[in-house]
Amino acid sequence: MDNMNNNEVKYPDLSKASSREIAEEMVRILDMRKARDIKLLKVDEQTIIAEYFVICSGTSSTHIKSLAGELEFKMSMSAQPPVGMDGYTEGKWIVLDFGSVMVHVFGNESREFYKLEKFWEDAEEIDISTLLTE
Repeated sequence: MDNMNNNEVKYPDLSKASSREIAEEMVRILDMRKARDIKLLKVDEQTIIAEYFVICSGTSSTHIKSLAGELEFKMSMSAQPPVGMDGYTEGKWIVLDFGSVMVHVFGNESREFYKLEKFWEDAEEIDISTLLTE
């Protein structure tokens, strides 16, 4: 007989996943938490710091922190914990470093000010429309 609790949440095992698969799972997680204007950029030809950037916005410092916290928790449960995080205390721009994928969770003002998409405009933007719920 199966002893597993029916309410137990299953997390995908991403320990052998490609950087693209990891980034796509992050997009799904952020979308489920109502992140705004999610972008997935393939930056491996522009920089050595990561293969992909995930960029999104939150509506308040509380929302930005909850997006980062949810991503940290779910990716850790999926065998992909972040190797670093910065900006959580301020909650205006949080960067989570997952090695091959960097996630930038912005407030609207910070995103407009830093214009990461413009800075990385030579990067390939990946179509994520099939990953989003809305």
